[in-house]
Amino acid sequence: MDELTFLTALHRPGTLIDIGAHEGLLTLPLAALPGARVIAFEPLATARAALARATASIPNIEIRPEALGDAEGEATLSIPLLDDAPQWQWASTAKTYAAHESARVAIRQETVSAITLDSLAITDCTAIKLDAEGAEYAILRGARATLARCRPLLTLELEERHAEGCTWAVPAFLDALGYETAFVHEGRWHPMAALHRPTMQRASPDPSVFEASDPYVFNFYAWPLERAAEARALLPA
Repeated sequence: MDELTFLTALHRPGTLIDIGAHEGLLTLPLAALPGARVIAFEPLATARAALARATASIPNIEIRPEALGDAEGEATLSIPLLDDAPQWQWASTAKTYAAHESARVAIRQETVSAITLDSLAITDCTAIKLDAEGAEYAILRGARATLARCRPLLTLELEERHAEGCTWAVPAFLDALGYETAFVHEGRWHPMAALHRPTMQRASPDPSVFEASDPYVFNFYAWPLERAAEARALLPA
């Protein structure tokens, strides 16, 4: 099970939100789903330019330059550079990487506009893919009304190395809104209570150190309780 398989299997026509769209790895196939409209958020200018080129001829994709969070205003986007090469996939509004500056690691910062998802007042949101390098909890807090109103499916990349406590806080927040959160391991659904963080969520927060536990579980799936039977049927428990 991966994000695209999950979202495709449970797809309903409407607006899909791709948060952290980067160059469109999921934006493009999501836009091809029947009756889909995709709003792709990518505050990183370099990635957004590539996304715009890739989607130029696709009318049902809207690209937004803002960062999402729990308040409107401005945010600082930090991009670590490893041996002078930007690590675009680690760009984050939630962390500065200052603790990891070294002879090999430098930091580039950009100021970007920030909004909440709720400010768009979307009424037909059917799915949200969320990958924001530690900003996931803030983004969901800024999407509370959308979640309550639309009851979308969610795919989430949550990593303790980017935001300590996020694998506890995000599922608890969603639970209060009537959502169930789970992960896939060895072809089965597992509840969040089964996530053993010391062995399944250990990775270096330093861009120059490539170290992670095996397995490293960082993709999570959430569904409103009213769709639990559909979601659980995709895999054995």
